[in-house]
Amino acid sequence: MTNRTNRALFFGGFSCFALLYCVQPLMPLLAHDFGLTPAQSSLSLSLSTGALAVSLLFSSVLSDRLGRKTMMVVALVVAALMTVLAASARTYPQLLAARTLLGFALGGMPAVAMAYLSEEIEPASLGVSMGLYISGNAFGGMVGRVLAAVLSDFVSWRAAFAVMGVAGLLAAWEFWRSLPASRNFRPSSGGVPALLHGLRGHFGDAGLPWLFALSFLLMGCFVSVYNVIGFRLLGAPFGLRQSVVGGISLLYLLGIFSSVWAGRRADRLGRRHVLWTVMGTMLAGLLLTMAHNVAVIVAGMAVFTFGFFASHSIASSWVGRRARTQQALASALYLCFYYLGSSIVGWLCGVLWEHGGWGGVVALLGVLLGAAVLIALRLRRLEPVGQALAPA
Repeated sequence: MTNRTNRALFFGGFSCFALLYCVQPLMPLLAHDFGLTPAQSSLSLSLSTGALAVSLLFSSVLSDRLGRKTMMVVALVVAALMTVLAASARTYPQLLAARTLLGFALGGMPAVAMAYLSEEIEPASLGVSMGLYISGNAFGGMVGRVLAAVLSDFVSWRAAFAVMGVAGLLAAWEFWRSLPASRNFRPSSGGVPALLHGLRGHFGDAGLPWLFALSFLLMGCFVSVYNVIGFRLLGAPFGLRQSVVGGISLLYLLGIFSSVWAGRRADRLGRRHVLWTVMGTMLAGLLLTMAHNVAVIVAGMAVFTFGFFASHSIASSWVGRRARTQQALASALYLCFYYLGSSIVGWLCGVLWEHGGWGGVVALLGVLLGAAVLIALRLRRLEPVGQALAPA
């Protein structure tokens, strides 16, 4: 049961993040072909993540009625079809429309997957299972970016979208085939009143609002670095090829390792004792990217990526541990803030790149990550829920 669940959720996370982030290395090409500024081209991702953030809350309510598996399968299929449609866009507004619909569709995957794991996996193994799911996210984000960059360099960005859409349909089929039916899910018909009650409960918790804030800060910083690094390395004085810049996403392999590694350490030592250290690692990696040497920049990106996936793995599993009721809604709130960070901070850093260069981007992200570390240190004093369970 656990192995089948981990396999299916790995494929689901892979497809979700490959489809969502395959546009990231294509932003300079879209800017060239459609005559856009970096901030305008970043909308191809920011609108997707913004739509995803909005749809997450509604998807959590729907999944409480329709079931976890049905919701996730529909989300993956529709998102794959929207990616195929984006390949045929004749204008930039048409492409943005397809990407926005993709974001709305994918709202039925991430939070529901986290809730499924929290319901079906025993607490002692939740950290590892959540880490494996997030490693699938990392692998999908990596493959989506690298494959899109290579295809766009040697064929076109349209071919990149088409190939990713077909791959997404295949991953959706494997997800449907492998994922066991829910054993502990109980349908709910509470609707909007239950949603409002759940919102009051989660925001009234001593720890969940701080974890939601962390998700905003962490994802905003992570996406912003990968949004802008392509513009930096394609231009002077580096002048790298599109496929080489896209290859930086191979660093996501570190995320596949670090998310599982961090999950195991958190299960053993407690999330409160591990989270702030891996977030400090992320900040150190960001500062290394200020160098003017490509090798040092890549090393900084590696440290930064390692720290992000470790941090996200711990924070997301912590949400599942603290939310004793309406876990799908708690996961949806975490990811709503997560993708709002991607959308808002990602767009803002596009503007900063135009006016302040890489130094301006790093200055803003350094402040945000510093605030995130302070929040993590505050969470060390948080009283655990369920003292008899694994360390919180």
